[in-house]
Amino acid sequence: MKSFDVTIPVLNEAETLEKQIRILYQFLKSNFPEPHQWSIVIADNGSTDNTPFLAAALGDELPEVRLVQVPEKGVGLALKTSWSQSNAEIVGYMDLDMATGLEHFIQAYNALSTEGFDLVYGSRLHKKSKVIGRSLKREITSRVFNFIVQHYLGTHFSDGMCGFKWLKRSCVAPLLEGGATSNGWFFSTELLAVAEWQNLAICELPVKWTDDTSSSKVNITRLAKQYLLAMHALKKRKPAHRKA
Repeated sequence: MKSFDVTIPVLNEAETLEKQIRILYQFLKSNFPEPHQWSIVIADNGSTDNTPFLAAALGDELPEVRLVQVPEKGVGLALKTSWSQSNAEIVGYMDLDMATGLEHFIQAYNALSTEGFDLVYGSRLHKKSKVIGRSLKREITSRVFNFIVQHYLGTHFSDGMCGFKWLKRSCVAPLLEGGATSNGWFFSTELLAVAEWQNLAICELPVKWTDDTSSSKVNITRLAKQYLLAMHALKKRKPAHRKA
């Protein structure tokens, strides 16, 4: 049985943190009962509410839960910090709202532990995916963004923004060295782009996704500008022999 860490990046999530972590904890406890096989890492990236205090309390109560604090904001920075401290064979992350159905974690684990894949990503744009409650605006934004990524970077993955990705920890350092360097949300897309450039075995996983627009903190216009700038910077790091 391969060991794994599930990182949950959080920012000012005091209202829902305890409830959601307990749901995930019970799911993992039921499906992976082997002692010391897994950990839930709450990666707090600069919260100003009670999030870190609640996370620390959960860690005191539940031995499989621990808090990693990153003083600056940035999902990419939180993930890199968490993964750099991990001793697990498999690392990855999912969003606290658990928009991706938890049952897909078992598929991702099997793909990495027994099926020979190096990296697994959830895709909301796969023809077999089921997306619930997503607004037309967010759906169009996602499809346009991924279209631009594919054509500008010459990549083939379908959904770079989905917050459900898992990989062998041995692949983390080469991916960072190969260009996955963003401290922000674009790190999620960089992982896939660099993984393609390094010819890793990538598994695209169609998922059931339930959008929680009521709690979304994403400013689409601002995020789009950040992504376009980050995409331009990433293209400069693309290996010369892999240019489109």
